[in-house]
Amino acid sequence: MKQVVPYRESQDLLRHELNTIEAWEKEQKDIFFWEKIGRWPFMLLDRLTPKIIKDKLEQLLNELGSFIQNGGKYLVKEETVLNKLKQTAREHITRQNGTDLDHSSESAWGLKQSAELPLTIMDQTADEIISGRVTFATAQGATTGIGGVFTVAADIPILLGLSLKVLQEMALCYGFNPDDKQERIFIIKCMQFASSDIVGKKAVLEELALFDDPSRQAQVFSQMQGWREVVNTYRDQFGWKKLLQMVPIAGILFGSIANRSAIRDVAEAGKMLYKKRRILMRLAEAKN
Repeated sequence: MKQVVPYRESQDLLRHELNTIEAWEKEQKDIFFWEKIGRWPFMLLDRLTPKIIKDKLEQLLNELGSFIQNGGKYLVKEETVLNKLKQTAREHITRQNGTDLDHSSESAWGLKQSAELPLTIMDQTADEIISGRVTFATAQGATTGIGGVFTVAADIPILLGLSLKVLQEMALCYGFNPDDKQERIFIIKCMQFASSDIVGKKAVLEELALFDDPSRQAQVFSQMQGWREVVNTYRDQFGWKKLLQMVPIAGILFGSIANRSAIRDVAEAGKMLYKKRRILMRLAEAKN
C-alpha cells in the first residue's frame, strides 16, 4: 500500500515543535481571576452550593470513574474524526501536488494510517474540531444560564460529556485510540492538567513523562487508583463556575464564559499533550 501522505517531519522540525509545546507548558503557570475563583476553599463552595448542584457534581465524579473503566456512554465514534483527517489530508495533497489522495490507500484508511500523518494535518484537524466544540459550549452555557439552578444542574453532565468528547477527538487526531483504558486515563490527566494550579500542572507533567515508558507505566496506573482525588480540583473549579452561572440575567454571561473557557482549556491541553507524545514517539523512532 502506498504511503498515504509522502511526507514526514525532519528531526529538527520535530524538536522545534517540541520546544514550542514545552514553552506552552511553562506559560500555564499564569492563571486569570476566573480560574483563581475555582481554587477557593471547597468548604465555602460546599456551604453555598444548592443540593441539586452538589448531587450533579457527585454524579460527575461517578461518571468519570465509569469512563475510566469502560468508556460507557461517552465514547466517541472513531470514524467521524478519521474522516476529518482523511479530508484534511486530501486537501493537503491537492495543495502540495495538484493530485488527489491515492484511493487504494483511502480504502484501507484507519487509525494506523492517521498516526503516520504529518503534524500539520493533525494540527489543522484538531483546531477545526476545537473551534466547533468551543462555539457549541459557548451557546450551551448561555442557554443554561437563563433558567437558574435547574437548567444549570442540567448543564453539568452536558459539559462533562463535551469535555470528554473533545479530548477523545484530540486523541484520535494524533493517532491514539481512546477506546483503550490507558488513553482514557491520559484523558482524565489532561482534564486535571487543565484545571490545576502551577504545582498541580507540574505534578501532572511529571507523571505523563512516564506514560509511554513500559517499565514505569505501572507507577502511573497505580497513581490513578484514587481517581476521585485526581479530579477534586476539577470539581472545585467546576462548582464555582456553575454557582456563578445561577445569578439571574448575569448567568447568561457567566454561563457562556464558563463553558467556553472549560472546553477551550481542556481541548488545548489535550491537543498539546497528545501532540507532545506523538513527537516524542517519532523522535524515538528516528533514533532506532
